[in-house]
Amino acid sequence: MIPTIVIGGYLGAGKTTLVNHLLRGANGRRITVLVNDFGSVNIDADLIEAHNGDVLSLSGGCLCCSFGVDLVGTLKTVVGRHPAPDLVLIETSGVALPATAASTARLAPGVAIEGIVVLVDASRLNALAADRYVGELVRQQWRHADLLLLNQADRVSPAALATLRQRLRLEAPRAPVIDCVQAAVVPALVFGINAIEHDDAHPAWAQARAIGAAAKHFMSCTVALPRGVDVQALRHWLCDPGLHLLRAKGSCIDGQGQSWWLHLMGSRCELTAVPTASATGQLVVIGHCKTFDTVRFRAGLTQFMATIQP
Repeated sequence: MIPTIVIGGYLGAGKTTLVNHLLRGANGRRITVLVNDFGSVNIDADLIEAHNGDVLSLSGGCLCCSFGVDLVGTLKTVVGRHPAPDLVLIETSGVALPATAASTARLAPGVAIEGIVVLVDASRLNALAADRYVGELVRQQWRHADLLLLNQADRVSPAALATLRQRLRLEAPRAPVIDCVQAAVVPALVFGINAIEHDDAHPAWAQARAIGAAAKHFMSCTVALPRGVDVQALRHWLCDPGLHLLRAKGSCIDGQGQSWWLHLMGSRCELTAVPTASATGQLVVIGHCKTFDTVRFRAGLTQFMATIQP
C-alpha cells in the first residue's frame, strides 16, 4: 500500500508552495505529485529535470502528473510504476472538497490515504468564511482536514492569530492547527517518516529550519512496541486528544503474530495489515513542544501497555 496524502485549501492558500517545500525535503523519497489542472501547476523550475506531456520528471526520482477527471486511473498507473513511489501527494483544486478526492482515491487498489492536510490563508480567513459564494465551501474544506496549516501567519497580529486559531478549532475540532509562513513546516508532519529524533542535524529538521520553519517548536520520539499488542486498543488510545499527537507512524504485531502498519494524522488513526511480520514493533510520534511532552508520553504508553498485556 502506497501512503497517500491529500492537500487541500482555497485558491491562493499555499498548496503548491507546500508541495515544493515537501519535494525539497524529500531526502531521497520518490514522491509522485498529482494535480488536477496541469496547466496551473507551479513546481519550482530548479526541481524539474524533464517535461513530457502531462508528466514532469523531478529531481530525486520524483514525478508530477495531471489526473484531470480520472484520479483512480491515474493512481492505478502510478501504483504500477517500477519502482513505485514512496509517497503520493494529491493537490486538489482550490474550489474542490479534499474529502471527495480522498474518497475517490480510496477506490484505487494499492493506495492508502493517510490524511488530509488543508491550508488556510490567515490574512483572508475571515473574509473568505463570510463570503456569500465561497464561505460554505471553505468551511467544509476546514472540517475535512486531519491537519490544518494556518499559513501566512506573519501577516496578522499575534492577537488576531490567536482568534483565528480559536475559530478553526471551533469549526474543525478534530484537526490540530499549526501556524506557518510560506507553508514551511517540518516535512515529518506530512510524511510521518521513520524514526526522527528531535535532532538539529537531521536533514528534515535542518532543511525546514533553513527556510524559516520553526522546527524547534516540535518534539519527536521513537518507542519500541512488544509483540502481542492489542492493536485496536492501541489505535484507540493514540487518538486521545489529551496526548496532543500531531503525527504517528510505525509498526506493531498483534497476539496472532499479524503485523500492522499504524498511521496517525491529527485525530485520524488507521491500521493496515501487512504480510511481513517483524520481530518487534516501533512507533514514531511527533507533537508541538508547547503541548507534547515526550517523557509523559513514554510513561503513559508504558502504563497503557501494562493494562492490555496478558
